[in-house]
Amino acid sequence: MANDLALNPGRTPVSGRFLPALLRDPWFGLLLAFVGLGAFWAATGTTPAAVQALWHWSPALLRGLGMNIQISLLAMALGTLVGLVVGALSLSPSQLLRRLTRAYVLLFRNAPILVLVYFTTYVFPFEVNVAGWYLPFPDWIKVVIGLGLPASANVAEIFRGAIQSIPSAQWEAAQSLAFRRTQIFRMIVLPQCVRRMLPSWMNLMASITMSTSLASLVGVHDLVDTATVASNTVARSDFTILVYFTLLALFFAYCYPIARWTRYLERRHEHH
Repeated sequence: MANDLALNPGRTPVSGRFLPALLRDPWFGLLLAFVGLGAFWAATGTTPAAVQALWHWSPALLRGLGMNIQISLLAMALGTLVGLVVGALSLSPSQLLRRLTRAYVLLFRNAPILVLVYFTTYVFPFEVNVAGWYLPFPDWIKVVIGLGLPASANVAEIFRGAIQSIPSAQWEAAQSLAFRRTQIFRMIVLPQCVRRMLPSWMNLMASITMSTSLASLVGVHDLVDTATVASNTVARSDFTILVYFTLLALFFAYCYPIARWTRYLERRHEHH
């Protein structure tokens, strides 16, 4: 990389191009245009009561967005942990384990996410008896599990594909140097897998984050549920338009940088 820059002094490093590329992106400009248009309409239109109501509900909307972010992060953490285990077992010498993991991946990759959310919400109990103590099992945790299941199946496939993309010559060269299989995996294969998995993993995270909007259908007080309650409470058509415009902007503002960072990592991987 250093030699390449020395031969091309005018070239900007990849790490320094992410923010300028973000600012030049047409979709980012479209977002700014919509935000500016919405702000102008709200500030100069004939609906000051709607703007005042939105300002009143903004703390609740931000708390709702925080719930969506919390669910997405926990679902991805759960899906990543389970997916890495399933992905590793899918490469096991045991034919039975390979078949079981394949069935797991096929089931949860092809099941509708809404069905899984309903399944985990209404099949799991509302409280759990632990040594005589009744502990609540809130709906948002059930949604985390419902989103974590398809995430784990996708992570398993991403992990399996990353491992199989490593040239077999690297395994053979390490074995000729008397490396054990666990050492080859930990020191040679896994570091390369992480770099190859990261763009797909972040793309999956953006998808799971957008799917958290389904949590409102099972009674979780997330951003969508808060916007619906606010719209029904204020009962003004102009406020309904404004609050759902705000909902769209909040989701977009959270998911779009993830998508841009994913594209940046893909370009960086190509340069390496």
